[in-house]
Amino acid sequence: MTVGSGLVDPAEVVAVEAFRARHDLPGLVDVHTHFAPPNVEAKVFAYFDSAGPMIGRDWPIHYRVEHEARVEVLRALEVRRFTSMIYPHRPGMAAWLNGWAGEFASRTPDCARTATFFPEVGAGDYVGEALAGGARVFKCHVQVGGFDPRDPLLDPVWGLLAEAGVPTVIHAGSGPVPGRHTGPKPIAEILRRHPRLPLVIAHLGMPEYAAFLDLASAHPAVWLDTTMALTDFVEEQVPFPRDLVPRLADLADQVVLGSDLPTIPYPYVHQLEVLERLELGSDWLRAVCWDNGLRLLGPPDIA
Repeated sequence: MTVGSGLVDPAEVVAVEAFRARHDLPGLVDVHTHFAPPNVEAKVFAYFDSAGPMIGRDWPIHYRVEHEARVEVLRALEVRRFTSMIYPHRPGMAAWLNGWAGEFASRTPDCARTATFFPEVGAGDYVGEALAGGARVFKCHVQVGGFDPRDPLLDPVWGLLAEAGVPTVIHAGSGPVPGRHTGPKPIAEILRRHPRLPLVIAHLGMPEYAAFLDLASAHPAVWLDTTMALTDFVEEQVPFPRDLVPRLADLADQVVLGSDLPTIPYPYVHQLEVLERLELGSDWLRAVCWDNGLRLLGPPDIA
């Protein structure tokens, strides 16, 4: 990838422009992009480089660039709205991460203000503060955090988010490697307690695709993001069953584009191409890549 002087790989820019033209897309909304404090990000990159236990395979990082260059990449590819998915792996991190993400969003107005939480005393307080400060989306990583999302310490958090109608992008599926509390059952139990809770199931819920599609079908406030799903890299090990593709069509209003940039092992455009391969039509792609994301995150604070 070529980054610098306002440029990204010209071939990729052209490919994304062609995709947008084919489907009459004014731009892209990506609900699953990562920006984090540099010291945290360095540790995340090192973990990917080492193919750590929660990764399970070699995983080269295609967009290993600093924040400013990463924003430049997204803007060059006409990603008009994106996020700074942050997540703690231990108590005592979440409030600090929320402060950092708030500052990042204030100087990057096309980034929806993102926040996170962990099952700990005071979680409801700092989630309330993040909501009052304008948080538009939260991130919850069940696998990395190693916690049960049904933990009683999170009861006030889920209640606040359900009442506010602010979505949480939650990595609850058991891919790439199962965690102690991953899978659809804990999420189903939370939704029984909070049926209006907006949740975005990351990665289409891989590998428990069918069960998470069931949850989305039963709960209009449940969305699914496409992050890494259907890509050649994922299909090698966790293929999306083709008999489920019609269900993605049926849930056209509850599927949103996600990428996982920067920690993806291929160019950004590949995520768009694999969605196009589903042959669900331009209306579906406009909903997934633009309309639904704007409904979920709201428009950017810039024209």
